[in-house]
Amino acid sequence: MDARAIIGWNLRRLRVEQGLSQERLALTAGIDRAYVGRVERGSENVTITTLEAIARALSVPVATLLIEPDPGAERPQPLRAGRRAKAG
Repeated sequence: MDARAIIGWNLRRLRVEQGLSQERLALTAGIDRAYVGRVERGSENVTITTLEAIARALSVPVATLLIEPDPGAERPQPLRAGRRAKAG
C-alpha cells in the first residue's frame, strides 16, 4: 500500500470513528471538503502542513495518519448517511 492510500485509509477510519462528516472535518481543518474526499481516496499528494491541520482537527498525532493497516484489514466503512439526531 502506498503512502497516499495509507493516509486516506487512516483519515477515513479516524473521521468515521469520531462521527465527523467530510464537511465538518474540512471546516475544522480549514481545507476544502472535496479535498478531504480526494485524500481519503488516495488521489492527492498531501503536504505536511495539510497533514498537521487534519491531525489537529482529529486530535491525533500526525504519525497516526501514517500507520500502515494490518494485512487483510477491512476497508473503513463510510459514515452513516443523514443528519445526526440533536442532543436533547
